[in-house]
Amino acid sequence: MNTTIPTFSKQDSLKFFRTLNSRVNNYFKDNNIQRTGNWKLHLKAVILFTVFLTPYFLILTLQMPFWVMLLLSVVIGIGMAGIGMNVMHDGNHGSYSNKSWINKIMGGTIYVLAGNVYNWQVQHNVLHHTYTNIHGHDEDLDAGRIIRFTQEAEWHRFHKFQHYYSVFLYGLLTFNWALTTDFKQMRSYLKRKLSYGEAKSPKILWTTLIITKVIYVSIWIVLPIVIGITWWKVLLGFFVMHYTAGLILSIVFQLAHVVDETTNPIPNAEGEIENTWAIHQLYTTANFAPKNAIVNWFTGGLNHQIEHHIFPNISHVHYSKIAEIVKETAKECNLPYHEFKTMRGAVIAHFKHLRDLGMNPALTA
Repeated sequence: MNTTIPTFSKQDSLKFFRTLNSRVNNYFKDNNIQRTGNWKLHLKAVILFTVFLTPYFLILTLQMPFWVMLLLSVVIGIGMAGIGMNVMHDGNHGSYSNKSWINKIMGGTIYVLAGNVYNWQVQHNVLHHTYTNIHGHDEDLDAGRIIRFTQEAEWHRFHKFQHYYSVFLYGLLTFNWALTTDFKQMRSYLKRKLSYGEAKSPKILWTTLIITKVIYVSIWIVLPIVIGITWWKVLLGFFVMHYTAGLILSIVFQLAHVVDETTNPIPNAEGEIENTWAIHQLYTTANFAPKNAIVNWFTGGLNHQIEHHIFPNISHVHYSKIAEIVKETAKECNLPYHEFKTMRGAVIAHFKHLRDLGMNPALTA
C-alpha cells in the first residue's frame, strides 16, 4: 500500500457539509429521536441471531441427510452476513447504542464471523472510510493481482475474464478471514502503527486473535466432529457456510464503490485530494435499491452507502429517512448523488465495470 497519506481540501465554498450536517441534526432534534439504533434494530438482531444459531444447533442435535445439513449451512451463512451488515457493523461504528459497552459487545460479534475487531476497525473505519476509493490506501480495492478494481491497478491478460471468475472468488471473503487474512492484516497494521480509538499493546492484540481463533475453530469444526459428524461433512458444511456469507457481503460492498459512476480520485504531487472529505464521499460512493424494503432490512442500510459514509456514526435504521436530506442538499450544491434504483441494476453495473477494466489494458496507469 502507498505510504504517503493523502490530505483532503479544506475549502468548501459550497458549504455542503455544514449545511447538510445542520439539516440532519435538526431532523433528529425535531423528531426527538436518537442517532443510534432503536427497537427495530434490537428486534432485527434477535431475528438474525436466530437464523444464524438455530440451524447450527439442529445440525448438532438431529440426525439428518447430508443435503439437509448443507442447506442449513447456507442458512447459517445468510445469518452470518446479516449479523455482519446489521449488528457488527453498527456496533463497530458506535451507532448500535448510545452505551459504549453495548457497542463493544455488538462489535465483538465479528468473532462469530471468524473476523477480528482490531483488524476490521482499522481496515474499514480508518482506511476505507477515510480514503474511500483511493488506490493504494483503501484496502477494499486491493485484491492482489487476481482482480483489477481500478484503472491504477496493474493489468494482466487474465483480467479479460475477471467479470466471469470474480463472483466465484467473492465467496471466499470470510473463509479467508478465518484462515489467513487476520494474521496478515494484524502484522501489517501493527508494523504501520495503525489503530482505531485507544491503541492496545501488540501482545494483547495477538493474544486476543489467537484465543478467538482457537475458540472459533473449536465451536465450528472440533465440536461437530467430536459429537460424531463425519469430518469431511463438517469441513464441507463449514466451507458452504462461509462461501454463502462471503458472497453476500462481497457483492453488497462492491456495488457501492466499484461501478462506472463512482470515481477513484488521485492525489496531486503534494498528496492532496481535490475535494473536501464529505464531497469526496459523494463522488466515490453509490446507493442502490433505496426503496426496496427487503434490501433495506437485510443489508443493514449498506444500500444507503452515501448516507453511511458521510454519517458513519448514525445507525443504519435512520438512513432511509435522512437520504432525502442528503440527496436534496447535494442537488442544491450541484454535486453528484449516485443511485441505482434496483439492486439488479447495480449488479449489472458492477460486473460491466469489471469487464471494462479487464478488457482495456490502455487503462493501466
